[in-house]
Formats: sequence, structure tokens, C-alpha cells
Amino acid sequence: MGHKDGASLAFSELRKESQDLYNRIHSVAEDAAFIDQVYRSYPRLPLMPNMRCGAWYTDPDTASNERAYFKSTDGHTGNWSFNLRRPNLHVLPLICAHGGLLLVDSTRAGKRMPDALSKTVPIWCAVINRAVLKTTPNMDVDVDTDAWNTKLYTPPGVVSAQEHDQIDQKLDGWADDLVASFYVLPKLRYPLRPIWITPSTTMFPKFPDTDAERRFYPIICISASKQVFDGLERRVTGFAYIQGSGDDHELWSMGLTPTQFWKHKQTLLHANRNELPTLVQTLTSSPNIHSAPTNSNMSFHPTPIHHVHGRLSICTTHDIRSSFDAEFAVVYLTSSDQIPPDFKDNPRVLYIQTPQGKKGQHHFLHTVLPQTIPFILLHLQNARCVCVACETGTDTSIGVALAALTKFFDELGEFCGEYEHEREGVLCASFQLSHKNVH
Repeated sequence: MGHKDGASLAFSELRKESQDLYNRIHSVAEDAAFIDQVYRSYPRLPLMPNMRCGAWYTDPDTASNERAYFKSTDGHTGNWSFNLRRPNLHVLPLICAHGGLLLVDSTRAGKRMPDALSKTVPIWCAVINRAVLKTTPNMDVDVDTDAWNTKLYTPPGVVSAQEHDQIDQKLDGWADDLVASFYVLPKLRYPLRPIWITPSTTMFPKFPDTDAERRFYPIICISASKQVFDGLERRVTGFAYIQGSGDDHELWSMGLTPTQFWKHKQTLLHANRNELPTLVQTLTSSPNIHSAPTNSNMSFHPTPIHHVHGRLSICTTHDIRSSFDAEFAVVYLTSSDQIPPDFKDNPRVLYIQTPQGKKGQHHFLHTVLPQTIPFILLHLQNARCVCVACETGTDTSIGVALAALTKFFDELGEFCGEYEHEREGVLCASFQLSHKNVH
């Protein structure tokens, strides 16, 4: 065997191990134990996953129901941005109420922490701080404006001084854009400041518990995974630890979701390597995962969007019962290739199989929206309410409902038929509703 053939075989074996379900599940569990250790050190602060990866590491029993959406692409070198499409303003009231935040994410081999934590969140903190200062000329805070810290903080050794300076030069422009937008910033008593914790952190920082001593809200960015050589490190317990195992789970999870992982965690961890794929297949194909419950006597209670008088609502696919009132039509978005039998040939149900991950973004724009928007319009015109369901109730269903809100309803929430609104006020109401009434 030649040198090239040997190297190719070794690389192939490493790749196979990195995608191994058993290795991934146990690596996620190890990282989740670290997150729990951090959480127990700050029990007063809410624990929040940064979607999508962070959900694998945060126990739903202890994590906040809210989700953050800080994208690494907004922190990529040369592509820095404060993205007004995902401003994460819904996180601010939670931060104010609890005096800070624990934000969880992870990254694959080659980095100590994801760009979302090292750059996107620091940009967010600095821009929010500057925008608050710009919109509050007579600042009614516990510190004077000179002490209102608007500096950019980035993790030493992760972000170079040159890159830090390049980002810093753009902050005022992004703050001006935020101020000029339709978003309404909540009142902050203290500025935001990012802090970083990784598995290599030897001592967790301490923060004042009382308002009298507090000078900022700590946004504790926790990178869940240990940085290891080539992203893989063998454990004496029989698995290969893989850095950032929760990332791109469509490549390895066999359809398993973070919710299912936490629900069946102990069963999954006690299965041996050979049993695990069959176990996961059983869990993901179980009728209670993708199919509608058969008990038609159970009530159907989707989450209504009150601003439009409940004409649109959102729920999970699990919440959709086998029978529902004639006044409802349902958009049923799922990764499953099996539609519940009771929904077949039902003219009030639109079933669309949606791929997960990055492929789903293209599919959403080119397949989901072109099919759902005419369906929703038809049933709204027929005086029905439309429920949009996806597997989590917080993913594609939100996007479809938001598109319908901006296309078919005015600022007062009244149905306006096929007239498409493009005024900022409609978008403002829609974004606010998607956070307030759904999440």
C-alpha cells in the first residue's frame, strides 16, 4: 500500500469515526455535563441554547423556553454584521429580569469557540449598548452616561487585535441602523458585557448578586466542547470524543432530535454500539413522534396569534389531532415521509416534507412558501382559521406564519385578502408577534 493510499484510508477511518452515532451521543453527553456544571455555578441566570447546535447540550428541564439565534456567519472574518433580520431583542427582557444570561453553543475541530460566541455576540452587546445610549438622551439608569460602557469586548487569543479594531470601526454604523429601524429597544439599567467560559477555563468568574454592586449584565458565552487535536480524542470508556458533536446533526443523528435525545437520554447512553442505531430508528419512527395521536377526543389547542384574532395559529405536528374542527385548515410541515393516515386526501390539510439543516433553507424559499401561501389564502378567504405546524413549533412554522401575516393582514390585524403589504409597520408587528405570542 502506497503512502497516499495509507493516508487516504486513515482519513476515511477518522471520518467514519467522526460520524459514528455512538461516539456522537456520548460526546454530547460529556459536553452536556460540563454545561450543567456551569449552570450550577450560576443558578440564578437563565440557561439558553443558541440554535441549532446549543439545544443538544441544554437540558430542557433547566433551560429557558426562549431560544437565541446568533449566527456564526455574522461573525466570520470580513463578513461581520449586526443582522437586523435576527436582532435577538426578545432575549433582552429575560436578561434584565435575571441580571444576565448563560448562552450555550459549540464548534467543531480547529477552534476554541464558535464565531457566534467570539464575535457575533460581542458585536450584538456593543451595538445594543450604543443604540440604547443614542435613544436615551436623558439616561435614567443607575450609572451616568460616562460610565455606560459601550466598548467592544472580544476573547483574547481568539480574536486578533487587528480584527477587533476592524469590527470596532463598524459598531456606530450598525447602532445607527438599529436606531433607525422599526424595532423598539427595551429599557436597560446596565450595559451588556460578554464573558467566555470553555472546558479549559480553570476558574469561573464571579459577579455581584445585588443591583447596588452591579455595573453590567454578564452575557456568559459557554462553548460546550473541549478543543481536541483533529476534533477526536479517545476515551477509556470506549468511545471517541468528537468536538462539537451537536453541529450539523443531520449528518449523523439518523433523525434523532435534541428533544428526543433528552427525553430518552439514559436509554440511549446505556445502549451498546451495535444496539444504538436500531434504538434510534425505533424512537424516531415511533407514532408519537411524527404521527397524529389517535385519540380524537383530545382537545386541539394551537397557539393563536392574537393580533390577527386567531385567524393564524402555530403548533407542533405532535399537537395536531386526527380530527379537528371544520373551521380549521392545517399546514403540516415535517421531515417525515409518512403523513398520518387520517390526513390523506383531506382538502383542509397541506402536507409538505421538509428537509432539515441547510438544505431546508433553499427548500423553504422555493417549495414551502410557494405552496403554503396560496393554501393559506384560500382558507382565509373561506373564513377558516389556519394552523401552521412543524415538528418543533418554532422553526418553519414561524417563517410561514410570518410570511402570511405580512402578506394578508394590515397593521390592525385585519384580513386584507391578496394585497401584499410592504410597509415597515406591518413587518414590525409581525416580528413582535412572532416573539411575543408564539415563543
